[in-house]
Amino acid sequence: MVAGAGESVTLGRAGTGTGLRRAELLAPAGDLTCLRAAVENGADAVYFGLECGFNARARAGNFSLESLPEAIDFLHRRGVRGYLTLNTLAFSAELPELEQIVRQISDAGVDAVLVQDTGVARLIREISPQLSLHASTQMTLSSGECIEAARSLGIERVVLPRELSIDEIRQVHAVTDLELEVFVHGALCVAYSGQCLTSESLGGRSANRGQCAQACRLPYEILSDGVLQDTGAQKYLLSPQDLAAFPLIPELLDAGVSSFKIEGRLKTPEYVANITAHYRQALDEALAGQPIQFSKRDIQQMEMSFSRGFSPGWLQGCDHKMLVPAVSSAKRGVLLGRVVRVLRDAVAVQLEYLVQAGDGVVFEGDRLAGAEQGGRVYHVRQNGWQLPEPVDSGIVELSFDRAAVDLQQLRPGQAVWKTDDPRLNQQLRRTFEAADPLRRVALSLQVRAVVGEPLRIQGSAANGCRCDVISDTPLQAAAKHPLSQQLLHEQLSRLGSSVFHLSDLQSEIAGGPMVPLSVLGRLRRELLEQLSSSLPRLQRPLSDPDALARLRSQLPPSQSAPGSSPRLIVLCRTLEQLSAAISGSVDGLIADFADLREYREAVQRARTAQVPLLLAPPRIQKPGEMGLFHMLRKADPDGVIVRNLSGLDFFRNHGLPMTGDYTLNVTNELTADFLMARGLQRLTPSYDLNRDQLLDLIRVLPPQWLEIVI
Repeated sequence: MVAGAGESVTLGRAGTGTGLRRAELLAPAGDLTCLRAAVENGADAVYFGLECGFNARARAGNFSLESLPEAIDFLHRRGVRGYLTLNTLAFSAELPELEQIVRQISDAGVDAVLVQDTGVARLIREISPQLSLHASTQMTLSSGECIEAARSLGIERVVLPRELSIDEIRQVHAVTDLELEVFVHGALCVAYSGQCLTSESLGGRSANRGQCAQACRLPYEILSDGVLQDTGAQKYLLSPQDLAAFPLIPELLDAGVSSFKIEGRLKTPEYVANITAHYRQALDEALAGQPIQFSKRDIQQMEMSFSRGFSPGWLQGCDHKMLVPAVSSAKRGVLLGRVVRVLRDAVAVQLEYLVQAGDGVVFEGDRLAGAEQGGRVYHVRQNGWQLPEPVDSGIVELSFDRAAVDLQQLRPGQAVWKTDDPRLNQQLRRTFEAADPLRRVALSLQVRAVVGEPLRIQGSAANGCRCDVISDTPLQAAAKHPLSQQLLHEQLSRLGSSVFHLSDLQSEIAGGPMVPLSVLGRLRRELLEQLSSSLPRLQRPLSDPDALARLRSQLPPSQSAPGSSPRLIVLCRTLEQLSAAISGSVDGLIADFADLREYREAVQRARTAQVPLLLAPPRIQKPGEMGLFHMLRKADPDGVIVRNLSGLDFFRNHGLPMTGDYTLNVTNELTADFLMARGLQRLTPSYDLNRDQLLDLIRVLPPQWLEIVI
């Protein structure tokens, strides 16, 4: 079955042949215009954030709480779901504000909320038990074991880390029945989402608070053993290419993915329209069992909206050299061609892509040194003729404003990139700026036209709207032109600028009735009015106003345990450091070694010195890596550092004492209580907390719960 824009598609669950799931195309929206662009170009669902914060794209335009009901109404009228992102960490002092926000978004009819913070998830579940929760990729649920540990939060869908391969996604799907959402297009991070502290440490702007400064897009140098390494033109050592997984959609469907996500809440409406439309085509072709047929021009059009270079990311496994060419970190567009020769007033270019006057181009150069030339094309000439239309082959002469491009800085062989295409942007804008909707909602009508009875038209639309209209008087038999199926279809399909299109018409016509066109016209207007006013509203019960207070009342007293005193624990990276720390006056040790095989020796040395030792596993646990946890257990330590939810369940079940690492992202008391209730003895608050925020947390928790990194 080929799914047109807006149609729902059900598939048997991959690998089982039973159950049903929905294949969803999920598009980003940084503002209302992007929202329209996503809807008109085929998105099944749209995700967006609030301008008041608590979302991982604080720099996007975002939506006000006041405009949220209108945005959700727009989406639901078009048969599209709306997901709100509350996918950052929340501090203790922010929880009262967050409680009020959750009440408003639940009342607005949001279909689901994406969360990172386990404490926020608990608060939402307490306030609005029927509001769907999706685990953001920021939650770092990188395996089936991690997902199972988060199930108690009421999570219904998991956005998997971008770092998983298709084979690993398939392994996750095999052990969970939760919906899996996967990014298929857009920017890639150099670190696992929810675990990156680069921006926070370098500039005080936390990615876990939606303020990432994109430090990975900066140029870097390599200093090895005190010697500066020559990397040539490769300066952007931490900047991955963009993800473009359209050819892999059939494999992702087979692996169990039910939602295909496009990144880009900071991108333009034209980008949203362009990428959404192309992935609508790709997903529909995959669902129909057809090959995904993107021409070179299709791919180039996607690159024009934004591209640092397209790649499969990690979906086909790790290939770091492919993923990070390191020669650029900015949008580069499409390779237009190469310089053949430089003329007095123009530059001759051998084309590989189309060009027209008005296009923006840039010539390959050292951007860091300010040696990059670029500007808008004034004229395009070929064989002595000035070309008013686009040209995509042969050698052309491009002229520029002399203030923009210094022709003397150009050289033969130099690559030329097309960075902007005003005509493509105009074409894309037409998809979402037109007065009439481009994408409409399917409407099914049933007509009963029987002589002696009133004419009755009943209908139901794919967005849940319904209508039931009846003529004022019974129908009379026609003398010449009785009502026909064809006439009904002609009249009832004239739905004007409404969001509906007639997809199915069933009629029962008996006795040869006469129906004046004026009657059909009036009933058509009435049914449109009824459809417009009958959009179903999500009605969710909310708890009483004291949900946060109720959760806080379940916390233990924030008082020190009798006889407790501060302890000094030292983390060591090598056996040599461990031995040095043992010789000092420490109360405990943590071993965090690159080679886990050295842990047995570390345990023996610490035990001989009678100093308690905790072992640290890798921060990320992926499918098939539970053996690493078993290796730590067999080393027989005094305890372990827990860095993810799967480790929390594993080591608790094996009876090992546990201390939570900062990677568990504890920034409020609700998160701390959730983790401590699962068996931790102590936990380390997140590095995202400043001094005052840390003191706020200490005031509401038992001090003996907390282990602070100094």
